Amino acid sequence: MTAEQLISFARGAPSLDIVDVEGLKAAAARAFDADPAGVTAYGTSVGYLPLRKWIADKHNVSPDQVIVTNGSLQADAFLFGHLVKPGDDVVVEKPTYDRTLLNLQNLGAKVHQVTVQPDGIDVEELRELLESGVRPKLAHIIPNYQNPAGVTLSEEKRRVLLALAEQYEFIIFEDDPYVDIRFRGEPLPSMLSLDSNSLVVHASSFTKTVCPGVRVGYLVGPAALIDAIAKKATNLYISPGMVSEAIVHQFCVSGDIEKSVRTVSAALGERARVLAESIRKHIPGATFTEPDGGYFLWVDLPSDVDVDKLFPAAMKKGVAVVKGSDFLLEGGKSSLRLAYSAVTVDQIDEGVRRIAEAIEEVRG
Repeated sequence: MTAEQLISFARGAPSLDIVDVEGLKAAAARAFDADPAGVTAYGTSVGYLPLRKWIADKHNVSPDQVIVTNGSLQADAFLFGHLVKPGDDVVVEKPTYDRTLLNLQNLGAKVHQVTVQPDGIDVEELRELLESGVRPKLAHIIPNYQNPAGVTLSEEKRRVLLALAEQYEFIIFEDDPYVDIRFRGEPLPSMLSLDSNSLVVHASSFTKTVCPGVRVGYLVGPAALIDAIAKKATNLYISPGMVSEAIVHQFCVSGDIEKSVRTVSAALGERARVLAESIRKHIPGATFTEPDGGYFLWVDLPSDVDVDKLFPAAMKKGVAVVKGSDFLLEGGKSSLRLAYSAVTVDQIDEGVRRIAEAIEEVRG
């Protein structure tokens, strides 16, 4: 099976045809012309200062509440490493991003998964967990077009989460890299914007709106927390990549970021719609919540389909998927995460047809 023949629903990354390569080339030239000393120097651990200021303005916070990192996964790692000690209770969604689970387990955290519903985390299940005596250090929440479930946290639940965080004294880690990739509906206020008690630490990334290769993400939080993380970042790497951050800054201040968001959102909206239609056509009995944005669709297959058997069978047919069990401490044996971001519309129906054929084989 050659790479050209493989249809991959595995990676949450935009396909090259929707990356603004020309805009990035122009932004790079402007970055070196505008600030050659800043671009080529070490910089500081908080990141390229003009980009830090741009992010602060976007979130209506002061720059000392922002640290720019090498992608949002490093932002996650910094926060987890700073706050979470072995044995600490931590709440995550069920399902949640597989690397979040791995990072927390590697830190020795006691991870509690709380069910995700079509409108986000089950806040009553969380309330019961808290009332039982669990006192989490933090709750990791992906509020918009969640990875892997594709669902969006309702505004009502955002406010309930903030109230629970205040009552039970835990941090809400609002991990929000997909927020701008919206196909339908109106944007909801971030929990960061609703927070008046320094309960929320917010992370995002330019991976989904610019391109993964820039590796630029960030954290927004209380200034004292950001300063403590910045000191650790200094010891780790002196500074993140000034070149890539300066390019992203020029891409943002020129307005190219808004154009890129429109391009990516339109393309992924069409791909998500075609994927949903293809699943309905080829895989009767599959259930899913059609996303309003983002990169992922979560599919629950009939209970007699074992994804541990389906995964290799699908690969033999030239289609890559991710097993639902990767995103859960237990369960997910009949579920898949399908990323529609890296597949073109003409590949989607064929890819789902191949999955359907593989399902019939493993059932047989």
